[in-house]
Amino acid sequence: MKTVMFKKALFILLFLTGFIGFSQSLALSKDAKISILTCGLGNETYSYFGHTGIRVSDPANNFDVVYNYGTFDFRTPNFVLKFAKGDLQYFATVHSYADFFNEYTYEKRSIYEQELLISQDLKQKLFNQLNAVLDSEERYYTYKFIDRNCTSMVVDVVNKTLGENVIIKKEDTDKTYRSILFPYFDGHFYDQLGTSIIFGTKVDQMGTRIFLPFELKNSLDKTTFQNKPLAAKSKTLLEFTKETPKSWWNNIYTYLFILLFVIFARNKTVDKIYFLILSLIGIFFVIMGFYSFHQELAMNYNVLLFSPLLLLLVLFSIFKNKLWTYRFSLINFVLLVIYFLFLINKAHFFITLPLIITSGVVLVRTGIRNKKPIPIII
Repeated sequence: MKTVMFKKALFILLFLTGFIGFSQSLALSKDAKISILTCGLGNETYSYFGHTGIRVSDPANNFDVVYNYGTFDFRTPNFVLKFAKGDLQYFATVHSYADFFNEYTYEKRSIYEQELLISQDLKQKLFNQLNAVLDSEERYYTYKFIDRNCTSMVVDVVNKTLGENVIIKKEDTDKTYRSILFPYFDGHFYDQLGTSIIFGTKVDQMGTRIFLPFELKNSLDKTTFQNKPLAAKSKTLLEFTKETPKSWWNNIYTYLFILLFVIFARNKTVDKIYFLILSLIGIFFVIMGFYSFHQELAMNYNVLLFSPLLLLLVLFSIFKNKLWTYRFSLINFVLLVIYFLFLINKAHFFITLPLIITSGVVLVRTGIRNKKPIPIII
């Protein structure tokens, strides 16, 4: 989701400091408008799912700003490790609407606006709450892919202002989080494959929480408060058609080519390298399941396909221990069958099916190579 690059860090800090001081005791005029901004999808990893912001515009007080809960600092010490572990601190910021608009114009991403139809008192309460967050430790929060992100934080602050859970998910509650996420990777095949296999059981739960920007946008269209629509009809502020990237390598064809090569090469070394790669991926999944605070990475049944036990198979094969090579071929084949049956009704079944078939072929081939012939007694 939308991340503000820190090349503008100094400007943002100065703007934020000045605006907080200006706004803390500011009374909104009757012409003030508060709205939810939903920003279109992009082709950078952080922008695959869009972004949510809160716009506060008050012509009488001569300001127009956007509050953003999706900021993090690339310069954070041990950034990659913190992100992987799940304790990276995100934080709220505020920007001028003009800069916000210009940034999305540059990135060629759409912006849609839904004005909140709430009383003047509630507008003031929400405005005060947003500024109080910016001026306190609440400004920082630990990012969670589903439970705490730029969209869910907006839902929480609005619901807190209204005094009840008014904004709730209105559609796709019968779909799993995995199924909801899957189409967002259109044009990014290996990202789609990677997220399919690194996520565990949490994303197979029903997607009852609002966690994506367009889920919030669609839910607001159907939400009422005090027997009236909570938000006005969506207005398009900026419109671009998302361009699906084309890549000679980031597509299903290179994926199938590699797997077909493994199958038809019928080479012991190629088979060992294939199993080694799968086992190392599986070991990584196991480590991340224990190391990371991201619940989405826990209980990852995809280790049945990327089995760490394949590493033992490779080692026994290298040391020419035919008996244990055969046994581990059989063990991993059983795990593969269990995985196949478990995966049939999952969103990522078809994208992993070529891997399942390839592993099955190579395991059978390895087992046959190492099975001792039955002696014939005459």
